[in-house]
Amino acid sequence: MNVVLLTAGGTGTRMQNSVPKQFINVDDKPLIIYTMEKFEKHPSIDYICVVCLEGWHEILKAYAKQFNITKLKWVVTGGVNGQDSIHNGLKVLEQECDADDLIMIHDGNRAMVSQDIISDSIRICKKNGSAVAAIPCTEAIFRCEDEDNTFSVDSIPRESVVRTQTPHTYPLKKLLWAHQQAELKGIENTAASCVLMQQLNEVVYFSAGSEKNLKITTNDDMQIFKALLRVGE
Repeated sequence: MNVVLLTAGGTGTRMQNSVPKQFINVDDKPLIIYTMEKFEKHPSIDYICVVCLEGWHEILKAYAKQFNITKLKWVVTGGVNGQDSIHNGLKVLEQECDADDLIMIHDGNRAMVSQDIISDSIRICKKNGSAVAAIPCTEAIFRCEDEDNTFSVDSIPRESVVRTQTPHTYPLKKLLWAHQQAELKGIENTAASCVLMQQLNEVVYFSAGSEKNLKITTNDDMQIFKALLRVGE
């Protein structure tokens, strides 16, 4: 079984909007629904689990019903940070999924994920035991020397680095192990599941990503998303 775990617990402060960014309406449809529709459409995804802000569960379920999202099975309250929110979702899935089921962790506000990205994530995970969507770096990369990121004396060859996105796909048992280890080792608030795995000395295998698979965090991101919708992706 393949389950997508969507993280949708953010408050969207960078957009300075009273509505959490994942519930902002674009052309009369909430952003989170655009994301859910991509996984609803994919034939290899069996169920959807959403880690959601407290107080928005019933709103999410109502939207899912309105837009015919039939694969939504679990809505879970988020935690104090992203790592904690994912763990909350995994603890629910542990009760109802098999240890070898594939769990695809994806940002709820990354609404332009394609069917090819989803398929490649599943393929790479089945082949290598994990899959993290990634794209090459095309810009010059510099390592900053101060906390304010105002100067540098060192560049990093762009050919040796990639930019990671979601989805991140792992067997459920591997994710549960990683979060158990995080508790034992005091690892908190990792930026992404792949970072947690790296801190546990796990190899990270990359699957296909895309420049279009942007994370909609700022107002500029929202404008790009709207433009992509207008041109049909």
